[in-house]
Amino acid sequence: MATISIIGTGNMGQAIAALAGRGGHTVQLLGQHDADTPLGDVVVLAVPHAAVADVIAARGAHLAGTIVVDITNPVDFETFDGLTVPTDASATAGIAAALPDSRVLKAFNTNFASTLASGTVGDLTTTVLIAGDDADAKAVLAGIVTSGGLKAVDAGSLRRARELEAVGFLQISLAAAEKIAWTGGFGVAA
Repeated sequence: MATISIIGTGNMGQAIAALAGRGGHTVQLLGQHDADTPLGDVVVLAVPHAAVADVIAARGAHLAGTIVVDITNPVDFETFDGLTVPTDASATAGIAAALPDSRVLKAFNTNFASTLASGTVGDLTTTVLIAGDDADAKAVLAGIVTSGGLKAVDAGSLRRARELEAVGFLQISLAAAEKIAWTGGFGVAA
């Protein structure tokens, strides 16, 4: 079983904590400013994209050697008209560059908290898409996801984080425009 530290106590942080708890993993849910608490083997960044730099500044040295899961969506929340990273980059690539000694993954950003909690998107089991360059780290995260009752799909290398962020943006913008529900979203049928 893994020890998972989730930095961020909002809806997503709580939903991921519950998912990992259902799988029997040890979970600690930390506030963004709980900088002195030791971290687990897997660290989930469940904070807004704009807060990631502060978390890295406060905890960067403690993240070396850990699996770091970026769940952020770098959405321009003023306009809901695009992402705040260049079209040839991703928020996750920036995190990986800032944490060269960590095993950085992108996951959970294409899920709403409610679908993680319910375990379903419509009639489908909720699927968590995972991108990253470290196969072992992806396998650890996939094991956490599946032990909690959800499906996990390897979405490819860390370069796929850009596409995952685009899907996350589309889903958020549709929900904000009330075209889909915050309790719904995109599902994967396999």
